[in-house]
Amino acid sequence: MEKNTNKTVLILGANSDVAKQCIIQYLEKGFSVIAASRNTTSLDNFIREKSLQASKVMVLYFDAEDFDSHQKFYDNLPIKPHIVVYAAGFLVDNEKALKDFKGAKQMMMVNYMGGVSILNIIAMDESNTHLERIIGLSSLSGVRGRKSNFVYGSTKAAFTQYLAGLRQELASRKIIVNALVIGYIRTKINKGLQLNESLIMEPDYVAKFIVNARNSFTIVPNFKWKIIYHILRILPESLVSKLP
Repeated sequence: MEKNTNKTVLILGANSDVAKQCIIQYLEKGFSVIAASRNTTSLDNFIREKSLQASKVMVLYFDAEDFDSHQKFYDNLPIKPHIVVYAAGFLVDNEKALKDFKGAKQMMMVNYMGGVSILNIIAMDESNTHLERIIGLSSLSGVRGRKSNFVYGSTKAAFTQYLAGLRQELASRKIIVNALVIGYIRTKINKGLQLNESLIMEPDYVAKFIVNARNSFTIVPNFKWKIIYHILRILPESLVSKLP
């Protein structure tokens, strides 16, 4: 496996199960990793439990919802990243989101607004001439509005569209932007949900698609989910309305 010993990746929302697997895999490729999250204790424990090379991993506090702190967070980075992964995410049940705006607002702030806030700052720093890639984690829930999860899905749809425009904005600087459009993953965010077991992906499997991202904008891990993704895109509204 080719080593990238002089490159740094910044993972925002690094406490998610997929992001933790990304830490492992980026380290295996020789990257230095800046892992940023509100729960720095969990990250420190993870690094120790997995016996990761501590000298190659820096844990920093980052709050996706605290927009006013984002510029200072970026300015204080010890080194500006070559790759940025926005993995922060939040989910509440659709019925709860409809009845209590607090949960809906938090999904909007973490899944979309927080990403736009910090990624705008990172993308507009033209002094970081070695920035080469930005990867945002989105969801198949954002492909079409469905009555079971359309509030959450709307935040992911907005984030995907933002990433699409950011990709165009940064093309002249040869910075690649990818949107990872993900289906069901065996993670703590989905714990307790009734999901089709045959469609559930493991976090380390999904992480491989992030760490090995190439030029395509939309990345859909797993051939089953690729089929579902393309079907959802072309399905008539009359049939979409019949989906759960």
